[in-house]
Amino acid sequence: MEVEETGEMRTSWSVSGDTLSVLYDHAGKKRKQDPITEPVIRIMEDDEEDEEGEIMSDHKDSEEPSNKRVKPVAKSNSLTGVITPVKTPALKRIGQSISRSISFRTDARPLPPAPLRSRTKASSFPRRRNSQCWSDTVESHDLTAKEIKRQEVIYELTQGERQLIEDLSLVKKVYYEPMLKLDIMTESELGQIFGTLDSLIPLHEDLLARLERLRGSEKTVGEVGPTLLNWFPCLEAYVTYCCNQVGAKALLDHKKQQKRVEHFLRLCQESSFSRKLDLWNFLDLPRSRLVKYPLLLKEIQKCTPPDHPDEDSLPDALELIQSIVAEVNKKTGEAECQFYRRGLIYVEESQRIPEIHQSRFLYCHGELKTNKGQKLHVFLFELALVLTRPGEDRDGGQMFNVYRQPLPNTLINLEEIPDSEAGGGGTFRGAFTGGNDKVKNCFRVSSRGRSKVNPYCLQANDSFSKQQWITCLRQAIVQSRDRSAHTSQSPLSLHPDPGLCHIADLSLSSDTDMTDHTSR
Repeated sequence: MEVEETGEMRTSWSVSGDTLSVLYDHAGKKRKQDPITEPVIRIMEDDEEDEEGEIMSDHKDSEEPSNKRVKPVAKSNSLTGVITPVKTPALKRIGQSISRSISFRTDARPLPPAPLRSRTKASSFPRRRNSQCWSDTVESHDLTAKEIKRQEVIYELTQGERQLIEDLSLVKKVYYEPMLKLDIMTESELGQIFGTLDSLIPLHEDLLARLERLRGSEKTVGEVGPTLLNWFPCLEAYVTYCCNQVGAKALLDHKKQQKRVEHFLRLCQESSFSRKLDLWNFLDLPRSRLVKYPLLLKEIQKCTPPDHPDEDSLPDALELIQSIVAEVNKKTGEAECQFYRRGLIYVEESQRIPEIHQSRFLYCHGELKTNKGQKLHVFLFELALVLTRPGEDRDGGQMFNVYRQPLPNTLINLEEIPDSEAGGGGTFRGAFTGGNDKVKNCFRVSSRGRSKVNPYCLQANDSFSKQQWITCLRQAIVQSRDRSAHTSQSPLSLHPDPGLCHIADLSLSSDTDMTDHTSR
């Protein structure tokens, strides 16, 4: 309903997309008016649309104009408070519909309809995958709850393969090929970053085809164990890909400092196809998929009844995939250890202790602060603790200047410093906080029997990082001392516990709980 400055009042109803207008003068007489095409915004729930259309049509025919003189109405957004409330639910819906369809204006010039909400560009929203379950693909079934759960897990395995293939193909089409064509990076640099990604796509296409062939006419899968047992050895190709990721991540981070590379990657990440993932998230998808296979197999095994044909093959398949994952983790840890070991710059020759070169994996590494607030990058190798100052070489590559004397793990004394009040400006706590606040997340490492090596008082970024460091340090100390004691009794060199090798792929920025790893 509209009130114009001329004293005439226009009532508009929205019916089937058209707007009919009737003008009244001060005497309340009707004047004919041609239909106008001005759009009227209507707020309507989906399930009320058909019912409201019929109600509005009936209401239009039965509604009669009032003969009373109408006063100008103040500006309002709805008829709430103007229409007399009624108790009948149907009439109440009519009032709500009218209040949503009619607007009041006091200006002579019509105002453009205000949008209900500001639309955001589609590219700013990540495209979400359809979270479809197996039960959504079948009309009816007579399976037990346990068998339904089994089919759901197998379907999740199949859909995961399909999604991984889509993502890896997307990476090649959207990232690799344009960057090569636009000369954003050289072919050699792209080869180092993407590694053997191309060779992984046919592997997963093969598994997807095998799983699809297992689905029967009722869209159920019977025996899946032999198929997985036969396919899992193909995953040994992951050793090469995952070992290359250490250097690939470092090179990618270095290239991101160039404006042209950063601009291209940012545009891709802001596009809808990326789902808000950056390039490294896509490149890390194969490794994430690899570690998920044992979890899926355990779920399938849990839902498999004792008399099922898979009862014999699933345990063998689970044992095989666990051994493959352990081997990939071990090789990746060795590659990471070699990569960072090559990046160490020794200020003094005495810093080249043999324990560094004998180490074959990293327990963890990350940023810590000294009691003077100086940032260090600390590496806990298999046999030595090394404190470094990060820097860059002439080509902009990452390097680490060794800070003070490295400590062999067998000689480390570890002391956890509890969070407490500062003890004064001259103490360790005072050095961190200036003697005013509580000092948190600190620990101390020192060397046994070497008086010339001063203790190192270090502070982690948070309590979780501190706990990671303490857990890894304790494990490294025990393992190194056991290894040293066994070596002194036998001339044969010992191999470290393979169960510890998976820790090498962790850094302190990881969200993985250390307790999950150390309990294996």
